[in-house]
Formats: sequence, C-alpha cells, structure tokens
Amino acid sequence: MPLRLNPTFREHLNNADRPLAGMWVCSGSPLVAEICAGSGLDWLLIDMEHSPNGLESVLAQLQAVAAYPVTPVVRVPISDVVTIKQVLDLGAQNLLVPMVSSKADAEAAVAAVRYPPRGTRGVGSALARSARWNRVDDYLRESDDHVSLFVQIETAEAVENAAEIGAVDGVDGVFVGPSDLAASMGLIGQQTHPDVVTAALHTFEAVRAAGKPVGVNAFDPVTAQNYIDAGADFVLVGADVALLARGSEALAARWVSTAGDAAAERASY
Repeated sequence: MPLRLNPTFREHLNNADRPLAGMWVCSGSPLVAEICAGSGLDWLLIDMEHSPNGLESVLAQLQAVAAYPVTPVVRVPISDVVTIKQVLDLGAQNLLVPMVSSKADAEAAVAAVRYPPRGTRGVGSALARSARWNRVDDYLRESDDHVSLFVQIETAEAVENAAEIGAVDGVDGVFVGPSDLAASMGLIGQQTHPDVVTAALHTFEAVRAAGKPVGVNAFDPVTAQNYIDAGADFVLVGADVALLARGSEALAARWVSTAGDAAAERASY
C-alpha cells in the first residue's frame, strides 16, 4: 500500500503567514518529546549535538511525535555524510547541520542529503523508515521533495559568508546560533551583546536577500520578539530541559525556602 510522507519544514515555512515558534527537545526522552509535540508549538528541534541523543533515541522521538501536528527537525552533531545518511534513514525529513561557516561547508551538507548523481547519500530505502520500507512511491527519485536542509551560522566567519551560504542551491534556510556566535566573537555567554545582535541581524539581511528563510535561537521573550520584528521566519523560544530546570527551581524556591523559614520561626517560639 503506497504511503505519503508529511510536508517538510521547508513547505511549512513557505506556506506560513507568521513566524514559526518552536522549542528544543534535549532530554532524549520520547515521553517528553510527545508532551512537547502536543503543546501547540509549530516545530520541535530534536538535538543530537549537545544532548544525550543517539540513533535509537532519535528514532523513538520521531515515532512519538508523528501523531501530532508539529514538525520535527533533527540537529545532527556534525556535518558528516555517514551520520546524516543514518539520521535520514531513520525517517527524519528535516535536518539542521551545525557549524556551517563557508559556502563549501554548505555544499557538503547539501551533497550529504542528496542521492547520486547530485550528492553522496547512500541508497538503502528498502531497509529504512525514510521510505517506509519502499512503501512511498518513487522515494528515490523524489527524495529531494521529502527532505529539507537547514544550516547553522554560529561563527564570525560564517556571518561574513552568510550571503554565499544562503545562496547555495539545496540549502532551504539558515539558523543563527547566538551562543556559539558570541563565543567566536570573544563574548562567550553574552548572546544579547550589541555586537552579537548586530552580527545576527547582518546574517538576517544577507540570507533573506538570497531568498531563504532565516531563524534564530532566543529564550528571552523580549529578545525573541525583537528578532521576529527584525524578520526572523522561525524561532526557538525554549527547551524541555531548561523549562524543567527553571520550573523545579521555582518549586524549591517556593516550598523549600518557605518550609525552612516556617520551621525556623516555629522553633523560635
């Protein structure tokens, strides 16, 4: 029985009439991914670069979120042809490749997601979830329609090359990472430093001039809104692990401190 795949993140961005809001999924838990998938957000970023995620956990999370109206994007840990091939074969339709700093880096990422003769992706659709074990008609010939590729600009060098990166055929959009960008500029931990923001906005202009959508990471609501006002097409506005950390800290601040103060007050009577 022929099966259909979901629209890509590229298609959602092309059809959107507003910026698309998403969150990081970093816990490695399919249950947490499913909770986030039902939140009403537009997209989720399942992270393999800075999170305890391997092939098995990414597969489980893709399966967990598949029933929900949310678009999953997987960030691979490195622009490596084998890793990208494996993640695509898991059924990931949307990839984010980190640390792309040049036109050559972007072209290498494009080649990794395309089958020959246009690229270097290995052929294994009969064995893989990507083509639903050959249940998707003409997957090999139409695979470019089923996969979208986004690359991450997060160094000062990449900012300088943003126009060339954005213009590469096969790059469907660019995502700005202010944390590593700040570090590369000698401003580690200062994602909202004026120079970092200026570099991010320069990237916005260069990428949008190349006709591609641009996104950014910004957990602070004011910063996120400023980037949206400046033309960001998609944003990450939170993370599962950060929300749990801050939420549990708030519980402790409310109940542990209060309980301790109350006990000390009673002991003084």
